[in-house]
Amino acid sequence: MGDAPLFMIMSTPVTPVELAAAGGVLLVLFVLALIARGGRRDLDAQMDALAHSHAEMAGRMQTLAEILGGRQMDFARVVSEKLDRSAHRVNERLEVSARATLGNLSALNERLAVIDAAQARMSHLTEEIAGFRDVLANKQLRGAFGQGRMESIIRDALPPNAYAFQYTLSTGVRPDCALKLPGDDKILAVDAKFPLEAFNALKEARDPPSRRIAQARARGDMLKHIKDISDRYLLPGETQDVALLFVPSESLFAELHEHFDDVIQRAHRARVLIVSPSLLLMAVQVLQSLVRDALVRDQAHVIQAETRRLVEDVLRLRARVEKLDGHFRQAQEDVSAILTSTEKIARGGERIDRMEFSRGGGLEAAQ
Repeated sequence: MGDAPLFMIMSTPVTPVELAAAGGVLLVLFVLALIARGGRRDLDAQMDALAHSHAEMAGRMQTLAEILGGRQMDFARVVSEKLDRSAHRVNERLEVSARATLGNLSALNERLAVIDAAQARMSHLTEEIAGFRDVLANKQLRGAFGQGRMESIIRDALPPNAYAFQYTLSTGVRPDCALKLPGDDKILAVDAKFPLEAFNALKEARDPPSRRIAQARARGDMLKHIKDISDRYLLPGETQDVALLFVPSESLFAELHEHFDDVIQRAHRARVLIVSPSLLLMAVQVLQSLVRDALVRDQAHVIQAETRRLVEDVLRLRARVEKLDGHFRQAQEDVSAILTSTEKIARGGERIDRMEFSRGGGLEAAQ
């Protein structure tokens, strides 16, 4: 450690060896100065003193070098320990950051999986919408779509004996559905065919002339279809006085009432009621109530018999409860008697406990 610099002079490091050499040079210069002054009388004593001082200085410089070397080692150890602790903390933070990053990546992968599944469902839904558009573009398929929706509404609300699909009238004409009212042999005809082409053209019209042409076509198709229903499905003595024209879309029903009020009035005069899915469901619910009331009327005697049996069961239950109440009263009386006997036994035991046996064998009352 003797080569370690002690301090800097003008950015030049000074080592203990160099410092000792500089001290020796100073001593020599001092000696030469004394000689130059002519003081040789006590030169030997001064040389001894200077040698002694030089030795002490060398020892102190050596001690200082050792102290500085030890402190330098301590400083290096402290710096190394701090570097190790800093590296450990950095590693811990890196591990925590890595775990957080892995967790975020896992959550991101899960969300990406959900997004992929949603995208797949959207693609499937797009395909279904395209197929639905093809159905509406095809007149025959569109009729089947309206028929299917009308059948699902009626089939879910009415019993099988209250309706018939593709019912054949006496004229050979077959309405899409025939509703049978309770207590009436006449059927209510329902038509599920709707002229959609003109309304599609009306929706696609971009200028007033095209819109007027599409409106005229839609009005003509609707009036013709209403007339056909009135002529074919309104038969005196066989059908009801009105027939239903089912529109399979609420938006189309709103379009008719908003822009084709004359068609609605003409349908009323022709005894043809235009119904949307919600109105058809309401009508079917009313018919369901009528069917239920008719069943109740038909089964009134059965209901009366069941009510009579129910009253008899209630009377039998009342008699059995009264009998059970008598058993409870008897049991309570028996319990009271048992309690009286146990009270007597307890009092007798207390009297015996107060007695003492005398030496002669007799019993004496305890004082």
